[in-house]
Amino acid sequence: MRTVVFIILLIFGYGGLKHDAIPSNKLDGTWLPVNEEFDGKTLPGSTFDKQKLVISDSTYTFTAESVDKGTVKYNDDKMDIYGKEGVNAGKHFTALYKFENDLLTICYNLKGDRYPEAFDTKGKPLYFLCVFKREGFK
Repeated sequence: MRTVVFIILLIFGYGGLKHDAIPSNKLDGTWLPVNEEFDGKTLPGSTFDKQKLVISDSTYTFTAESVDKGTVKYNDDKMDIYGKEGVNAGKHFTALYKFENDLLTICYNLKGDRYPEAFDTKGKPLYFLCVFKREGFK
């Protein structure tokens, strides 16, 4: 009887786990943009060829024309990004993210009032999508 109860608990416990949740430490590293999109339009590579995103646990540094630093909180496939230093200091952005095939895709809502529902910016002028590859990977 104990074995049956254990198996039932194991099945229900395993079924209740969030399999799509990505451990934040899996995102740690230096990320380089390979594609950016704003309001449904793909941006030319020359606009982001010197940018990089560094994630370390719950902090980030984004280097573009200037340097932004802050914190990031993860909840399943969502991010809350809080600017602490740089041009985005004091701002809160919401984002949807996924990590697959060694690419990190983040769709940001620059207004920060709700999470994007999909990785789509068309018709959403305050949505920004960026696909990153980890530095050193081809």
